[in-house]
Amino acid sequence: MATKDVLAAGVVVFRSGKRVLLVHRPRYDDWSFPKGKLDPGEHLAACAVREVAEETGLHVRLGPPLAGQRYAVSGGRMKSVSYWVGRAVGSDDVSGYQPNAEIDDVRWVGFDDALELLSYEHDRETLREAHGLRRKTHALVVLRHGEARSRKAWRQDDRLRPLLQAGRHQAQQLVPLLAAYDVTRVVSSSSTRCVETVGPYADITGWKLELEDGLSEEDATAASVLRLVDELSVAEDSAVLCTHRPVLPAVFDALGVPDPALDPGGMLVVHLRKGRVVATEGHLVH
Repeated sequence: MATKDVLAAGVVVFRSGKRVLLVHRPRYDDWSFPKGKLDPGEHLAACAVREVAEETGLHVRLGPPLAGQRYAVSGGRMKSVSYWVGRAVGSDDVSGYQPNAEIDDVRWVGFDDALELLSYEHDRETLREAHGLRRKTHALVVLRHGEARSRKAWRQDDRLRPLLQAGRHQAQQLVPLLAAYDVTRVVSSSSTRCVETVGPYADITGWKLELEDGLSEEDATAASVLRLVDELSVAEDSAVLCTHRPVLPAVFDALGVPDPALDPGGMLVVHLRKGRVVATEGHLVH
């Protein structure tokens, strides 16, 4: 009988000088990237950020995704590891790290030295890929609101149509996922179902919830969407833009990326550098 893969996530963290963060595990006497197993109900991107914090003490934000790894582990099972490029948010000083039984050394290492120090060829392959994507980016998270009340069953102004319980659960699940990309601007359609989707993230983080009629189904125009997308694309801070299915094609057209036909609670993370799209990745919360 086939068994499911062990799921894990990690980050190839860079800082200036092409230096990359490596950790040493005494149990295996190996050097690798900070990574760890997925907790029940956790999203892989959130897992990656949490594991870096637990293993190194650094808070990081995710950049472009990397090719995953899959290899055999003890017990005849396979392990699948999702990786992202990342950078520290705030201080990247690890000189005060306290060794423990799991991780007894944390180091910033030059690229060439890291290729020598890493214990596994699959990690060296990941580092080579990450090296080409190491430059700073910011994320624009394009988000479709969560599961909402049926349009047919709603007798009031459609702008006031709320989320279902499943949609409110999605909104809670979005909190650590948006935090993984260090989202600091929260821009939303003024319609209730969008506000309720990103409201929990704004409430928990304290970031201002910016309501835009120009992202609603009733009031959106090609010009209003293009203005917002252009503004968020060239900014240095990561942002989330929450809107509706009929408005999304205009958003993706303004970004110059294919429309992924997002389901409710789905997002496309668009990684940008100086207004240019570097990479995209899609996620869905349940």
